[in-house]
Amino acid sequence: MAQSLPNPIAPEILPRLDPEYIAFHNKYVAHIVPYHTDPNWNPSMRSSNPVPGSSEVLKVGKVEDYDLTHCKVRVFTPEGTPPADGWPVYIWYHGGGWTLGGIDTQNHFVSRQCKGAKCVAITVDYRLAPEHPYPAAVEDAFEALQWVYGKGSSILGINPQRIAIGGESAGGNLSAILSVKAAQLNPPIPLLLAQLIAPVTDNTADPSGNPYPSWKEVANTPFLNIGRMLWFRDKYLPKGEDCTKWDISPIFVPDELLAKSPKTWIAVMELDILRDEGLAYAERLKKIGVEVSTKMYMKAPHPILAMDGGALSVGRELISDAVTNLAEAFGTL
Repeated sequence: MAQSLPNPIAPEILPRLDPEYIAFHNKYVAHIVPYHTDPNWNPSMRSSNPVPGSSEVLKVGKVEDYDLTHCKVRVFTPEGTPPADGWPVYIWYHGGGWTLGGIDTQNHFVSRQCKGAKCVAITVDYRLAPEHPYPAAVEDAFEALQWVYGKGSSILGINPQRIAIGGESAGGNLSAILSVKAAQLNPPIPLLLAQLIAPVTDNTADPSGNPYPSWKEVANTPFLNIGRMLWFRDKYLPKGEDCTKWDISPIFVPDELLAKSPKTWIAVMELDILRDEGLAYAERLKKIGVEVSTKMYMKAPHPILAMDGGALSVGRELISDAVTNLAEAFGTL
C-alpha cells in the first residue's frame, strides 16, 4: 500500500486550483511536512525561503547590508545615474507569518522592483517569533522606515519625499500598520504608496467564516490553511488579548487615523483564507476617502509571489503588476 503524502492538496480545493499550481505542488510540496504539524519544529529549523519556486535574483547596480538596532536591511540600488533629487525608494517587508523567512526571502521580488521601477529597493530582516513576539516585528519595521527617511538621503542617495512601502502576508500586515504610524509622526513621513499583497488585516478572524467567509470556504487551501495561520498567530501573539490592537489588526485603526493612509494597492488570491479580510480592509479605506485599488488572482492560493520561477504564470503576473503599480507611483514607468 502506497504511503500517504504529508502535504496533499485537499480534495475540495483541487478542482478550483490553477493546473500549473497543482503540478508544482505535487512535484515539490506534497512531500514536505508542514511546519505547524511537526512536533519537533523549533526556530533553528527555519529555512530562508519557506516557499519554493521563486525566480532568480536579478543583477542590479549594487547590493549592500546595513545593521540597525535589532535587525538589518538589504539595499538594492539600480544601475546607472540617480535622478538629480535622488532615487525613489521602496521598502519591503517579507512574509512568513512573523515566524519564518528572513533577509534572503523574496529577494527575487525586491530585485525586480528595483530594476523595473528604477528605485532603491530595501528588504527588512525584522525579528521573528516565537523568540521575539509582538511588538518586535512592528518596532523593527518602523525603525527601518524611520532610518530610511532620516538617513537614506546621505547614506543611500534616496529622495525621502518619494517613499513607497510594501509587504506580503505578515509583511502586508506590517505595511498596513506602518502606513498609519508614518502619518502619526510629527512631522509625518510622507508615503506615496502602500502595496499590500495577501495581507493579514484582522487577527481576530476565526474558522467560523464570520465575518470573513474565505476562512471557512477555503479552510484547507494549500500552504496557508487555518491550522498554519493559527500556528503563526500563536507564535506571534502569545497574549491573545492583543489581537484587537490596531498595530496587530489594522482593520481596527480608527477612521480619523486610517484616513491618513497613502494610496494603496491590495492584491488578494482567490483561494486564500486571507482573501476576504484583505478586501474588507480595502472597503474601509474606500469609505473614508483613501485612493485604493484591488486585484484578485483567480485559482491562486496564498503564496504565489514566491512561485514565479518558471512554475506559475499567475505568480509572474502578480509580480509584473506590482512592478507596474510601483513604477506608476514613482513616475518611472
